[in-house]
Amino acid sequence: MRKAITRDGAAVAYQTAGRGTPLLLLAGQANTHHWWDGVREDFEDGYRTITLDWLGTGASDKPDRPYSTRGFAADAVAVLDDLGVERAHVYGTSMGGRVAQWLAADHPDRVGALVLGCTSPGGAHGVERDNTVRRSLAQPDREAARQALLDLMYTPAWTAAHPGPQQTLGDPELPGFARRRHLAASAEHDAWDALPGITAPTLVIHGTDDRFNPAANAPLLAERIRGAALHLISGARHAYFEEFRALASPAVLTFLDGEVTG
Repeated sequence: MRKAITRDGAAVAYQTAGRGTPLLLLAGQANTHHWWDGVREDFEDGYRTITLDWLGTGASDKPDRPYSTRGFAADAVAVLDDLGVERAHVYGTSMGGRVAQWLAADHPDRVGALVLGCTSPGGAHGVERDNTVRRSLAQPDREAARQALLDLMYTPAWTAAHPGPQQTLGDPELPGFARRRHLAASAEHDAWDALPGITAPTLVIHGTDDRFNPAANAPLLAERIRGAALHLISGARHAYFEEFRALASPAVLTFLDGEVTG
């Protein structure tokens, strides 16, 4: 594990594995690089995977100040700079997909191909989760709220066969202030006006049964980004990339491999 220093002096921990074309993997809100533990090896035969711990999580610094998806994109650039990577493919999921939108819009020369998973354009045009979902996540009983999140991430069949611990439910060591800062960063994301300017070849991928970040956001992104392809995984919830890895990882690899060889 190494650390990159951002423009404002914060240290961002990052990790690399595999070899080949650089592939930056961006995790969901309030999560560390462990978000990718279940599928990272799928990409390591042909790609040098790069992950990071968002500010506020894991081994990164935890400044108590506002965070933003656009700021997180700048932090990701600091990681690429520290590695001497001029250009990487980018695969972002959930909040990581929001960050990936800004990375491709603000730093087009640093992004090869772009994959946006289970994410949203945000703002007035994004489709928000319904009030039932919000209430289930905000209930005061922490174990009940955790179970609600688990049900949004995976199907009951998956959780019955994989009792965990799951790596996609948030950093267990996350300070309360950082959790609130992450929530605000994701909620305030709005890249709608920037999306048509994205020039990277783009794949939008989403589970059809995702209620945490509604699947209706996927076609919005695909239509807003010129030339983007759309891939929906039937029956998948928010953590489609893990539960449905047998479908999701090959779809992403086929897209990325085509961009490498094309």
